[in-house]
Amino acid sequence: MPTVMSPLVTERIWALPIGAAAVKFLSYLVFRSEMGTGNLPSQQAMSAEYKVSPAAVSKLLDPLFELNVVLRTPSERSRRANSYTLHPLAARYESSEAMEEAFAQALDDMRSGRLPVLQLPEYQAVPPSQGPRKLRSVA
Repeated sequence: MPTVMSPLVTERIWALPIGAAAVKFLSYLVFRSEMGTGNLPSQQAMSAEYKVSPAAVSKLLDPLFELNVVLRTPSERSRRANSYTLHPLAARYESSEAMEEAFAQALDDMRSGRLPVLQLPEYQAVPPSQGPRKLRSVA
């Protein structure tokens, strides 16, 4: 079955203001998420699959929570556990139409306050460096 991924993930993941380990972990999360819903496995399951400690998973998730790329909600199964989902603008979908529909709903939900806004920087071209370029000779 073909997968349509958000342009945030396919084209801009490299520009997110997070470390390389968190970028790699986000790639794993997108791969591991449920198509269309963005639902993610439990932190214990992530820990076992990614072969790191639960504390390491927590540390990898922290910058993704700050950006609202991964959303945390209290679990219905346990008072001590949380459920995790990818923000709809970062999830993967079965078709372009499903993605467009989900994006439209997500934008409505963000405008109404039901869904947090992604905390991502504006993507602009890198400004040129100041001053003349210094040429160096190679011996």
